[in-house]
Amino acid sequence: MARKPRVAVITGAGISAESGLKTFRDGDGLWCNHAITDVATPEAFERNPALVHNFYNERRRQARAAQPNAAHLALAQLQHSYDVTVITQNIDDLHERSGSSQVIHLHGELDKARSEGDPSHVVQLNGRDLSVEDRCPRGHRLRPDIVWFGEPVPLYEPAMEIVAEADKVLVVGTSLSVYPAAGLLADARPDAEKLIVTLELDNPPYDYHWLQQPAARGVPAVVQQWLG
Repeated sequence: MARKPRVAVITGAGISAESGLKTFRDGDGLWCNHAITDVATPEAFERNPALVHNFYNERRRQARAAQPNAAHLALAQLQHSYDVTVITQNIDDLHERSGSSQVIHLHGELDKARSEGDPSHVVQLNGRDLSVEDRCPRGHRLRPDIVWFGEPVPLYEPAMEIVAEADKVLVVGTSLSVYPAAGLLADARPDAEKLIVTLELDNPPYDYHWLQQPAARGVPAVVQQWLG
């Protein structure tokens, strides 16, 4: 049996924003009430773990209330004819809830926690809150399973390999201003079909076709075309 063509999908905050999830880049976004240094760094967690937990608890509640939009659903549908891997900068689970089966979360997952002393110990939260009292079986504190600013991105190399092997690369809902994720586009094969669906783009790569549309409109159109 011939293998399915491979598609690497790189998604950013724009696809989640269309499901109602605000981003720290929005003028009225959730993050605007908190400096990044207060809620999204290891130093912030050391300084005020209760504040950090409260911040992510609220984000978790908002994410659970959100629903996948037409772009998420279309990407899941693409799996019928393609080997699709979604590489997302987002920490929500909207891709999984829409039916996408292969998802790499570059920046971690909102609904998981991990042990500070044993990073391999990861807990599925199923929507529940985290508090400063939560510990792993070895007694270490649990922290949000998020890649904070200043921390390495452990899944970056696997994501590079996925992009490098893809027959098609689809970039959705990102202005390509966040690194190292934006650097993944350069790993695509020269002969791969390359598309970007987003409203704003800081520096369009020369070999990518830019479809300047919101994700929920542009992605279903691309998927319909690829599915024939």
